[in-house]
Amino acid sequence: MIRSYFLKTLLWIAVAGFAGTVAAQSVDTGRWYSAEQVEQGRGLFQQHCAACHGNQAQGKTANWKQRLPDGSFPPPPLNGTAHAWHHPMNILRSTVYRGGIPLGGKMPGFGDKLQPEEIDAVIAYFQSFWNDRIYQAWLQRNR
Repeated sequence: MIRSYFLKTLLWIAVAGFAGTVAAQSVDTGRWYSAEQVEQGRGLFQQHCAACHGNQAQGKTANWKQRLPDGSFPPPPLNGTAHAWHHPMNILRSTVYRGGIPLGGKMPGFGDKLQPEEIDAVIAYFQSFWNDRIYQAWLQRNR
């Protein structure tokens, strides 16, 4: 069972990576996602992510870099003020899909709750809060 999950995860990551780190840019924003994806992602983010990452991906803990008593870190902001912009699309997808537990964190995986296009919508939603400077830095870092 674990091997099956692992193989399924690797296959999904490979397919997601093959689709490209950054998809074709949206005409209206110059970003990879569309306004429709952001809107779809808004509802999904509110349902699955906001309790830990805040309604607008702003985070809920001022000192998100400070370890909690159990040694883990609080959920970081995803709005461009933390480190999410350092990660390429395949890592963002993988983290939402698999969660942070395999990496020693607490975030559950959502691969059993969200389809790949829904995961992309969630990412589109939180990236929509990234200012142009952060978004351009993400593009340059991940080309």
